[in-house]
Amino acid sequence: MDTAAASLIGMGLAAAGMAGSGIGIGYVFGKMIEAVARQPNAESRVSKYVWIGFALVEAIALYGLVIAFIIMGQAG
Repeated sequence: MDTAAASLIGMGLAAAGMAGSGIGIGYVFGKMIEAVARQPNAESRVSKYVWIGFALVEAIALYGLVIAFIIMGQAG
């Protein structure tokens, strides 16, 4: 296999992690909405944990993007 083709496949696989991150973010905020709908008084307690979860899930997408850019820089 050509190294340029392999690097393009690697970039695509690294960027595919962003789809999983989008699903994770939707899950985190969906569960927050469910929790607040069941117990509105707990919104202030739940929201700080939701933002921590959001940051952790978003970090996965950023890592995938950085890896894709690193592969792109090595391929050229």
